[in-house]
Parts: sequence; C-alpha cells; structure tokens
Amino acid sequence: MAKHPNGNPDSVVVIGLGRFGGAVAESLARLGHDVLGIDENADLVQRWADVLTHVVQADATNADVLRRLGVAEFGRAVVGIGTDIEASVLTVLALEEVGVRDIWAKAISAKHGRILERTGAHHVVYPEAAMGERVAHLVTGKMIDFIEFDDGFAIVKTKAPSEAWGKTLSESALRSRYGVTVVGLKRRHADFTYAKPETLVEQGDILIVSGATERVERFAALG
Repeated sequence: MAKHPNGNPDSVVVIGLGRFGGAVAESLARLGHDVLGIDENADLVQRWADVLTHVVQADATNADVLRRLGVAEFGRAVVGIGTDIEASVLTVLALEEVGVRDIWAKAISAKHGRILERTGAHHVVYPEAAMGERVAHLVTGKMIDFIEFDDGFAIVKTKAPSEAWGKTLSESALRSRYGVTVVGLKRRHADFTYAKPETLVEQGDILIVSGATERVERFAALG
C-alpha cells in the first residue's frame, strides 16, 4: 500500500504517465511533493521508477485496486489519460468512488471534458487547446509570455509601450487608461522590480501586467 507519509494533504496521485501525466508528475516531484504514479504500461512504470516517490503498474479504472493502493489517503489526483476516453472516464469514476477530494483530469475535447465533469472531475484541463492559445499569443511577437486563468484573468510579460517611456507609472496612468495592473518591471542587467507609482519606465523595459484577458491583450498590442 502506497500511503503518503503523515497524512500529507499535498500528496498527489498521477494516473497515466504519458507525455502530459509524466510532465505533471515530474514537476510535482521536483517541487517536493510525494507522488504516486500509476500506469498500466510496464515500460512507463519502469521509466518513472527512479523519479517518483512511488510508481505502480495497475488498472486505475478499478476502485478496489485504488483502495488497495491507498489512493483515498492522497489529497489530490491527476488523470493524465487522454486518448483512451473510456479509461479516462472510468478512472475519474473510480477516484470519485474511493473519495479523493480533488480530481484533475485531462480532456482531449469539449465533449470529453463535459463527461469528466459529470462523472466527478473537479477540474478539467485542455492542455492542447491551452498551449495552442498561448502560442497564438506569443507568435505575433507582441507578448513574451502569456498565462490565462479559468475566470478570464491573465498575466502577460510584454515590452513597455513607447507612451510609457521616460515616465513613472503614476505619470503614464496605464492602469486607469487601459484597465490593467503593472505588477513588476524587468530591465536588462538589473533585478526584477515590483511596480510602484514612482517606478520609472524606460525604453526596452519588460513589464509584467495582469488584468482581464481582453484588456491585457489590447495593452500588449501597444508594444
């Protein structure tokens, strides 16, 4: 049984150790979380054996198997199964049956996502769609980085627009004019600076900006 130590609520079960699930599991392990990886593929299990806290070859669609592995003791679960929709849905059902409190699941389509939500997934992730949208924002060169959240809120890294050069943030009034918040500023060969009203913006500076997605998109287009 692969129970997490001391009832640590930050322990995570990752089911499906393919490209997406493996990347999530590896990142969680690097961040110091106790991770149990589960996959039916013996080769994948062997590949991750030296990386994750626990790796098990098992059928995660079976609730009894999950109980024997102590999965209910883990705080969160990530279902990384994508192409086998039936296995993905049955795994979410099994996790819900054993009482996992926070279930994240990968979906490959909107229909797949709706089914996952109805069968017990608390969070549905569309990695291909999210990456496609992120690349679309970056490929134009207006944004250096882009992160959007579920509620229409985004954070972007973008070049300071010319109208802000040589002015403090108070003087340029970017927040009142564009409805965005400048969180910080990065200047070449200088440390990151948290934004203040008196922060001076110069040509070539990189701004970290947050706000409603449409507003930060419009702001980044000024760069």
